[in-house]
Amino acid sequence: PEIPGEGRLFRLRVVASEHSLLLGVHGVVAGEELHFERLGDRVFESLAAIPVGADTSVTATFRIVYEAGGEKRLAASIPVQSGDYRLERLTVAPRFGAPPDSADQARLRRDQAMAREASATSHRTPRIWDETVVMPRDSRVTSGFGDGRVFNGQVSSRHMGLDLQGLRGDTVVAATRGVVELVEPFLLAGNVVYLNHGAGLLSAYFHLSRQLVEVGDTLDAGDAVGLIGATGRVTGPHLHWVVRYGRTSVDPRSLLDVAGAN
Repeated sequence: PEIPGEGRLFRLRVVASEHSLLLGVHGVVAGEELHFERLGDRVFESLAAIPVGADTSVTATFRIVYEAGGEKRLAASIPVQSGDYRLERLTVAPRFGAPPDSADQARLRRDQAMAREASATSHRTPRIWDETVVMPRDSRVTSGFGDGRVFNGQVSSRHMGLDLQGLRGDTVVAATRGVVELVEPFLLAGNVVYLNHGAGLLSAYFHLSRQLVEVGDTLDAGDAVGLIGATGRVTGPHLHWVVRYGRTSVDPRSLLDVAGAN
């Protein structure tokens, strides 16, 4: 869109002048590397992401490489449309509402390190995802992306994924083509599967009762990933679906919006 939204993916296009022959375009938005693809003689395009909490604009920096030799560095200000997020109040088991003990802190650090590495790997991987993108569950959204979470009366976090309704044992499918990067039991997210879609794009599926894939598997959109469960810190069975560009979490529905939007 002309004005991308806070917490959303968007497509960023660079068009050269008629007399400029470009070898490539490189760039960064909100601290995340861009992965430009050539769409024509003068057109390059990349996915990008606006983080939750961004100001009214973000700066994009570019390094333009010319076929005749030489480079040029440019910067552009991209306006940001504010997100409309609400506050949710949840009651969870006291163990999850209290500060974590030393054992849980160690496990959280382990989980976070693995998630960070999965995000970093997505930037090091060429594009795998294609224009076919589906919802991992054809069901009702029970909790939106970006909403503030109040656990047991205390503001604790922001909901950085999309919750989809389901019963224990219902099938969860891959949103788009990717390679299984991570299959683990996390403390808060429960049984997880992370898919590396390449070119900075990553998706994850939380609280599964069972994972049906192994690290290294290649999945297409609609292939089974796992079964809905209630593992980790949850109030009941559901799918928590995460989409990230690098380490920037975005509303997963924005992936459907940008897919095929040339």
